[in-house]
Amino acid sequence: MKKTISGVTIECVRGNIVEQPDLDAIVNAANAQLRRGGGVAGAIHRAAGPGLEEECLPLAPIKPGEAVITGGHNLPNRHVIHCLGPVYGRDKPEAELLANCYRNALRLADENELKSVGFPAISTGIFGYPVEKAAAVALGAVAETAPALKHVQTVRFILFSETDLSVHQAALAKLP
Repeated sequence: MKKTISGVTIECVRGNIVEQPDLDAIVNAANAQLRRGGGVAGAIHRAAGPGLEEECLPLAPIKPGEAVITGGHNLPNRHVIHCLGPVYGRDKPEAELLANCYRNALRLADENELKSVGFPAISTGIFGYPVEKAAAVALGAVAETAPALKHVQTVRFILFSETDLSVHQAALAKLP
């Protein structure tokens, strides 16, 4: 499923975020220290190799809603953008912090003249953000940021499960 807003194509697919060779950057649902972790962060660090963590160390720590950019190392993507999502029920205001992850990641992509970015469902794993709420915030943030983007042309949400995919597709369908 795809929708184009202000010249930016937003799409939702089911897949593995580390297997997106046509994207300039993928986004890591990072921990504050930007280290290898579980979930998306673990998968990205394993696929990228130890050089990614080495490059991340001087950039840490980051706060919820913040984003930093590194090289892609052994990934098929030129860059990884690392975002720290909010822990649901702890980091307030959750929706604003989560939206900032997407806004800041897109800003970094645009500043680095990247044309395509792939996002996971930030904060929906161990951080406990309900997928339905997170999808609405994420897609809303991308849609509101799209008019300001000069270089980014494709934003892909890569969802691991069929359930997450259907929730994100429903949120995408609700965008004007």
